[in-house]
Amino acid sequence: MTVTAPSASTGPLPEPLGFGPFTHLTVPNAPLYRQVMRAFLTAKERFAVHLRPEDVHTALPADIRPAEPDAVAGALDKLVGWGNLRADPDTARVTAVEDFYRKRFIYQLTREGEAAEEALSAYDEALGRRGALQAVALHDIVTQLRALLVLAAEREPDPAKTYLALDTLASRFAALADNARAFMGSLQRTIDLHDVEEEVFLAYKDRLIQYLERFIQDLITLGGRIARLILELEEGGRVDPLLRAAARREAADASPEEAVDAEREVYERWAARWAGLGAWFISRDGRESQARLLRGRALGAIPQLLAVVRALHERRAGRSDRSADFRTLARWFAEAPDDDARHRLWRMAFGLYPARHLTVDADTLAARAAKPVPAATPWADAEPLRISPQLRRTGSYERRGKPRKVEDREARRRALAEAAAKQAAETAAARVRLVTDGVTRLSELGELDPASFGLFLQLLGDALATWRPGMRHTVATSNDGSMEIRLTALADGTTADGTTAEVRTLGGVFSGPDHLIEIVDLTDGHVLTDGDALADGDSLTDGEALTDGDALTDGVLGR
Repeated sequence: MTVTAPSASTGPLPEPLGFGPFTHLTVPNAPLYRQVMRAFLTAKERFAVHLRPEDVHTALPADIRPAEPDAVAGALDKLVGWGNLRADPDTARVTAVEDFYRKRFIYQLTREGEAAEEALSAYDEALGRRGALQAVALHDIVTQLRALLVLAAEREPDPAKTYLALDTLASRFAALADNARAFMGSLQRTIDLHDVEEEVFLAYKDRLIQYLERFIQDLITLGGRIARLILELEEGGRVDPLLRAAARREAADASPEEAVDAEREVYERWAARWAGLGAWFISRDGRESQARLLRGRALGAIPQLLAVVRALHERRAGRSDRSADFRTLARWFAEAPDDDARHRLWRMAFGLYPARHLTVDADTLAARAAKPVPAATPWADAEPLRISPQLRRTGSYERRGKPRKVEDREARRRALAEAAAKQAAETAAARVRLVTDGVTRLSELGELDPASFGLFLQLLGDALATWRPGMRHTVATSNDGSMEIRLTALADGTTADGTTAEVRTLGGVFSGPDHLIEIVDLTDGHVLTDGDALADGDSLTDGEALTDGDALTDGVLGR
């Protein structure tokens, strides 16, 4: 007797092409198919490659597990036909000829099925993500940038330390950016009251506003510091050797067929990450940085939240809104005695009178001046309006003719370029004018021109935004990371002659309590190297401040 294997026609269908692995999401019994695929993913995490139908039946949750194992076998065959699974003959348990002819298969995930499940997992994760504004990530980014400055100062940076610092920096920055985008999206849905109950919104709106204010303060304080550190690393191309060292270390693990171009591709990937980091914190080429946009969006969300709260309180207080007005109007229509009264009510409510057209020209104005018509004159009693025959015929006053020639805007573009250059020169001169030679009093700044005064107000606003009750000293950095202001309150808040500080400008006198002030141009600063002492208040890690004399050596804090 000759024994032959079952024909291919008795087995499952071949794997399809395209998006077949997603078919199980749109067919009946989709929950069963999802749980079957999750059973295979769970088995893969335990390094199990193949599963038999009875194994899958046992792994299913009790609330979705079919009573008969044959239903699971049918679901497995369907998934094989869609390309999610692969079926192989199960010859391990064949003990007789009858077992060989019986349809038995073992199943494993295909590449298409595994990719589909990874996509579904990413979809579920993104759908459930709420996002957060991670102030701690800002501190971590500052720490890693300082470590990179120390490594850049070395003649031959250690590849392992360089790679770890860049990898940590990239992961923290990616988490910060992703969570910020998710948080602002969920915040807008909260402001619009989409998928949010009013009671829940009113319960946590105070905590949300405090959360936004705290993050804005950290973003103002640390965003400029991060921008300054990035500029120091980019000065003279100091960051490029670090990126190449990290690329060489990562490319060392490339497979033989990819080793030729691996280092170049990895370096381009690291360069793109660094460019993204710089664009997030530094405004360049006329484009605002993402940190500045996030700051403006977060600041704008606070009054929007307060407006929503006011609207909810007004609604709860019983004040009239559009819905209530329409309900009242509907009741008046129902109570009207006749159609004439309803027509009068309609005209009074909506003012939909017959359309009247008027061409205002010299003759019209002369006639109105000779015989003025009071504003309270009813339409029926006023003089009729003459409508142009062209308007009656075509519905438009537009005259037909040749199109206008293309306008030459070269002169306007040149004027805009000259204005931009002039503005840049004024800003540079204002920075030079505001820089103080050490600590001075606010009252000793003297008279300021409009450009210098505008820049001074921006710096002062950034400093006061970080001021909290009980504070005596604060440090803030401008949005572009080019200037730093240090503000210290005086004991009495007055000058020596008993008057408050006054800053004179062409538009008037700016006055207020006197303070000690120091304005520093950060673009003239030097690069932090091994042994450089950090200034008082500079933060190395979250909550850990350095004092005068603390030095950063090889990334380790020493005293």
